[in-house]
Amino acid sequence: MTQAVALKAEKREGTGTGVARALRRVGKVPGVVYGGESEPQSIVIDLKTVNGEINKAGFFSRVYTLEVGKENIQVIARDVQFHPVTDVALHIDFQRISKDSKINVSVPVEYINEDKCPGLKLGGMLNVIVHNLDVVCPANDIPTKVTVDLAGVNINQSIHLNTIELPKGVKAANAARDYTLVTVVAPSADKSEEKTSA
Repeated sequence: MTQAVALKAEKREGTGTGVARALRRVGKVPGVVYGGESEPQSIVIDLKTVNGEINKAGFFSRVYTLEVGKENIQVIARDVQFHPVTDVALHIDFQRISKDSKINVSVPVEYINEDKCPGLKLGGMLNVIVHNLDVVCPANDIPTKVTVDLAGVNINQSIHLNTIELPKGVKAANAARDYTLVTVVAPSADKSEEKTSA
């Protein structure tokens, strides 16, 4: 499960395009913290710090402690706006969370034991349908990943959501949509031979 990562931030005075541009020129990223029982709060964070976190896996499912002056705020990243050409972060949104709140997050799915998958040994192809699973879970107990075991899966077999064990307190947000996680499909050569035989 994820642990809160500390991020230093400052209160942002003033809003608007001019203020945001001035901040970006000095290597800062404007942002906002919303949610909970408090009013939205404008903040600013160091660009290098933001880039370092964005480039890590699971950015949007990681709990952060924003250190704004003497105040510590538990948050989760909800949105990042990027420059269309340079891909530099232009603005970031955080949502306040509490230990009792449940949130909807996207968690990466890790597929293991490909070497123990009979279907792949026979030349089958792994068709991953769900790379990230949307889940509802306690805000202070977000899983870092969901693991799916491929051992024993044969050609033309699938692994479905209801056959894997999710961490305690975690539920799939869209169980019907994400029902089939992965399938081992027949090699394309076999399909060609089938068509020829037909």
